[in-house]
Amino acid sequence: MELKTTGIAGTLESSDVMVTLEPASSGISLNLESTVINQYGRQIKETVLATLARLGVKNAAVTVNDHGALDCTITARVECAYYRGCQCDADGPYPWGGEIA
Repeated sequence: MELKTTGIAGTLESSDVMVTLEPASSGISLNLESTVINQYGRQIKETVLATLARLGVKNAAVTVNDHGALDCTITARVECAYYRGCQCDADGPYPWGGEIA
């Protein structure tokens, strides 16, 4: 699947993160804002990029506005924004975090 439109997930509440994925022509550009960037900026970046790699995203403009979210929340928001941007319909497969057998 590839990004067809802008996908947004999350909120600007404390302990959450808002992730925006937009289609891009080449590569991944990441714009990161965080209230804890000095302490956890590298880890947030690694989590976002690892999630995008696992999803197979090669071209995207990514904006992350973090307010102290845990890694699991960041991963979930990136996945959600990706699937929204791919315009998956309600009948389509949503392999959230991997398929559960």
